[in-house]
Amino acid sequence: MNLRFLWVAVVCLVAVAMPAQEKPWPVKVVIVTTFEPGADTGDVPGEFQYWVEREHLDEVVPFPGGVRALRLNKTHDVLGIVTGMTLANAGPSMMALGLDPRFDLSHAYFLVAGIAGVDPKVGSIGTAAWASYVVGDVSRQIDSREVPADWPYGLFVIGSHAPNVLPAQPMTSDLYELNGKLAHWAFLQTKDIAIPDTDAMRQSRTGWTGYPNAGMPPVVLEGDSFASDTYWHGKVMNGYAEDWVKMWTGGRGRFAMTNMEDSAIAEAMRRLDGMHRVDAKRLMVLRVGSNYSMPRPGVTALESVSAPYIKSTAFESTWLVGSKVVHELVSQWDTCREHIPGE
Repeated sequence: MNLRFLWVAVVCLVAVAMPAQEKPWPVKVVIVTTFEPGADTGDVPGEFQYWVEREHLDEVVPFPGGVRALRLNKTHDVLGIVTGMTLANAGPSMMALGLDPRFDLSHAYFLVAGIAGVDPKVGSIGTAAWASYVVGDVSRQIDSREVPADWPYGLFVIGSHAPNVLPAQPMTSDLYELNGKLAHWAFLQTKDIAIPDTDAMRQSRTGWTGYPNAGMPPVVLEGDSFASDTYWHGKVMNGYAEDWVKMWTGGRGRFAMTNMEDSAIAEAMRRLDGMHRVDAKRLMVLRVGSNYSMPRPGVTALESVSAPYIKSTAFESTWLVGSKVVHELVSQWDTCREHIPGE
């Protein structure tokens, strides 16, 4: 779609949905969540509810370009969005927000705050990871039953002829390098937070022979995001995600969390930055493990992927860790408006 046409369409939709404002609201922080199964408040929480209730995002703002109404605090400087799950929803929702004339997002920080599958080589359920890299999954695929005998799996980069080989000129890049200095600053603000631990979480850590980090209590760490529209699970696919992140980042990144939105969010931010609507260097990605991305030894992949998630604690931990950074940015706005922390 022509970007000028998209801009006009968004303006027209917003004009129909809401009365005109005198000028755009200057937003300091955008909290980006991906799903909320029920209401925004008062029922079983998803990714959004704790943010709405605890950050007092009391003002409901119609958002015809998204999947759900936006939420704002009373000063209109902290904004919350639910993008919808999967790449197909997350990217368009972020573009619609970035082009919305009601908001000045030019200095806003964007915090992706969501749950994910955690690599048991990195951490346990409840672990929170700040990403310096987001990696997507545009690939070729051959069914694993038909691959050459020496291939670890049937996925490889378009333009190459074997796994873990980058062609000289890839058709598209799957790599989104975030602001590592900002990510490290966020990690330093939160690394000592005690993440809540429960009996269910402790039970989930048993039986991980050979995976010492999977058996440890949850912590805040630095680790990277692998986004895919395919909900994958299992030891083979986990190895693929580890290799894929390592390949695209030149060995600098470490796969920690798997999800279905982050690369689309990062791509939308990149394009909006090019239109001078946002500063992509202000994007942060925080993911908290609600399940493992592969089964523990002795359990099949099907048994593992079908097991209940420990989501409620992950939602709590996402807010607990992420809100520390949000509060720091807002309270230090005289400095953070012009100068990105960590830089």
